[in-house]
Amino acid sequence: MTNGLKLSKHDRYVEELCARIKGDYDSVSKHVTVRAKKRMLAEVDVLAKKGESVDIYEVKCSPRVVKAKRQLRKLSRYLGGSMNIANYYFYCGSSHSLMTIFLR
Repeated sequence: MTNGLKLSKHDRYVEELCARIKGDYDSVSKHVTVRAKKRMLAEVDVLAKKGESVDIYEVKCSPRVVKAKRQLRKLSRYLGGSMNIANYYFYCGSSHSLMTIFLR
């Protein structure tokens, strides 16, 4: 519980993923907003940094890999020029499975 509020299922899965990967990275950030001027373009569920490279994680409650891939492609367009993105991952909360996503 955070500030007396119950976390949503999605947020519980984000917390679960962060606990699972935090030892592998220098820093792990949750719910990072991507903005252009005053408009929100997207949100990164988990952004993990190790040295100069960044890994991006998309969290879904159910195995919706197609939707996750679409969102990761969008993030790639927005962040690819400004960040050294090494890997993209999809985490399915219901099955606790983590898979690497290869974008074209």
